[in-house]
Amino acid sequence: MSTATTTPTVATPERAESPLIAYAKNYGRKLRGGDLGALPAVAGLVFLCALFTILNPAFLAPLNIANLFTQAAPITVIAMGLVFVLLLGEIDLSAGFTSGVCAAVLAILLTNEGWPWYAACGIAIVTGAAIGVLLGFLVAKVGIPSFVVTLAAFLAFQGVVLRLLKEGTNISIRDNQTVIIALENEYLSPMLGWAFVAIAVLGLAAVQIVTKLKRMNRGLASDPWEIVALRIGSLAVLLGVAVAVLNEERSRNPAIFGSLKGLPIIVPIITVLLVFWTIVLRRTRFGRHVYAVGGNMEAARRAGIRVDTIRIAAFVICSSMAAIGGIVAVSQARSVDPNTGGSNVLLYAVGAAVIGGTSLFGGRGRILDAILGGLVVAVIVNGLGLLGLSSWVKYVFTGSVLLAAAGVDALFRRRSATS
Repeated sequence: MSTATTTPTVATPERAESPLIAYAKNYGRKLRGGDLGALPAVAGLVFLCALFTILNPAFLAPLNIANLFTQAAPITVIAMGLVFVLLLGEIDLSAGFTSGVCAAVLAILLTNEGWPWYAACGIAIVTGAAIGVLLGFLVAKVGIPSFVVTLAAFLAFQGVVLRLLKEGTNISIRDNQTVIIALENEYLSPMLGWAFVAIAVLGLAAVQIVTKLKRMNRGLASDPWEIVALRIGSLAVLLGVAVAVLNEERSRNPAIFGSLKGLPIIVPIITVLLVFWTIVLRRTRFGRHVYAVGGNMEAARRAGIRVDTIRIAAFVICSSMAAIGGIVAVSQARSVDPNTGGSNVLLYAVGAAVIGGTSLFGGRGRILDAILGGLVVAVIVNGLGLLGLSSWVKYVFTGSVLLAAAGVDALFRRRSATS
């Protein structure tokens, strides 16, 4: 009698999933969960640039690209400071006229008192910080809602600007104040422009590689090398193309009007501010506490975080950045008048932060959001201006974009809470 022998089956090991595919799936889950990050702002920026280029090819001319950077600068700087306040779920309606007050202080010290530019800038920033201390104290210690405090300051600071400018005097910045004027009106040499690209790309590469290696050594999940390379390569291409375009001669007649080429000086300055405040938010205990307070103030208080100190500090940063924005605005206009910091400055600054991806409800946002949102606002205003459309169209269009950004934030935040 023969017995049948059965061959044992050997289980084949499952093929390991590619890190890139795993990253894509995880990113898809984040999007479905409501964490859109900068995706809407980037998509909107690409769409708007393509639209305005189709409608008017002059939109992507080197001269207009340089104008976009300089036009966006004051709004972007103020929006950077507003990100800190918005992360707490607060608002600062006085940031625009805070920049106006500090701009008036700067102009008076430079022109009427003859102060050197660095001392005048220092006093202007200190003035902004003092305003932030006052606003933060009223909100955190006295308990007055930030909307009421900053709305009162919005009205009061208009009067302060009028008083400083003697009921409407226009103060022009003299030609000898070359450093202040250069912020928005001078350009890096082509060689320095390429040096800026190299430093920025190498800096991002160092941060990305070191961060990945640290997480790998600790056994933590990290982005695939392909994604790291894509980020570095994207920045290199983007900055490289921008600098190559801006290094072209933009002057209609260099012999008469002088040469006009190179990257605007304000771009590296804003980049330094971006890197500094990003490190503060992402790499320091203070930054982690800001996110904690914005996410759940009571939980942060029970965890031992000095909530009132964090709130006051956020207003100080916001008003100090408004002061820097005022300095940039002085450079752009080469003068100060009672409308400096007024009109639509505040609306555009808040809109820039929100359009870029910072949540109005607190707890979510980055300094990069202010950069992206500021560019979106500048593209809208500039593009509609090139088309020769009326001012009311600009306001309606910009307001619609802001409403859409806030609506997306609210909808996906609700989805994130229920998922």
